[in-house]
Amino acid sequence: MAGQLKGKRGLIMGVANERSIAWGIAKAMAEAGAELAFTYQGEAFGKRLEPLAQSLGSDFMVDVDVTDDASLDAAFDQLAARWPTIDFLVHAIAFSDKSELQGRILNTSRANFKNSLDISAYSFIDVARRAHPLMVENGGTLLTLTYMGSTRVTPSYNVMGVAKAALEASVRYLANDLGPEGIRVNAISPGPMKTLAGAAIGGARKTYKHTDQNAPLRSNATLEAVGGTAVYLASDAGACTTGEIVRVDGGFHVLGMPQFEHL
Repeated sequence: MAGQLKGKRGLIMGVANERSIAWGIAKAMAEAGAELAFTYQGEAFGKRLEPLAQSLGSDFMVDVDVTDDASLDAAFDQLAARWPTIDFLVHAIAFSDKSELQGRILNTSRANFKNSLDISAYSFIDVARRAHPLMVENGGTLLTLTYMGSTRVTPSYNVMGVAKAALEASVRYLANDLGPEGIRVNAISPGPMKTLAGAAIGGARKTYKHTDQNAPLRSNATLEAVGGTAVYLASDAGACTTGEIVRVDGGFHVLGMPQFEHL
């Protein structure tokens, strides 16, 4: 994919460490020739991100809290001062109280429901609105990350399934809103992955093993596969793809039951 994103630049939101899906995407995009900027939240994540960003030739990092309008405004003002236009934005941000990602959704608190939907779904709309002026001149690509728990019950995913359902609906509505201006909006839906965020979900190890054993390809997604998909969607090859939920899960989503050997 060398050169597919040459001359393009964009913002990556949500790299926590070298195992983050956002990092797999950033790495693939940089290898494809893109110039990158990054956001992080808080000093601890900033310290983790800095050497990773530098390894891809990026010296542009900005602290941002997606629940704070002033913080978002300041971040995008800094981005616009650096680059008058961008070609893509990757939103890899989600959160829910770990204590509520187990047991039954029946016990979801009002406070955690609001916070989960705010950070995991509304924030995509919020950053899209701010990225829009930077893309309206030449078009661009907005990408986010989702999971099959949005449409199929996944034990312990609970309110995150509701949040991802809202996020996927947002992708479709944003795609319709922004399509006339040449801005494409898509989501990538990997299967379970061994990430910091994934580890917070109750039963994560069992879910990872189950999909690895039963997916048609007998494999979970890799960072390289997800990164390659993001490169395609942000490149000129993805010019006519918008409003999609692109599944990168070894085919697990097509199954109606486990493989016979694992029944």
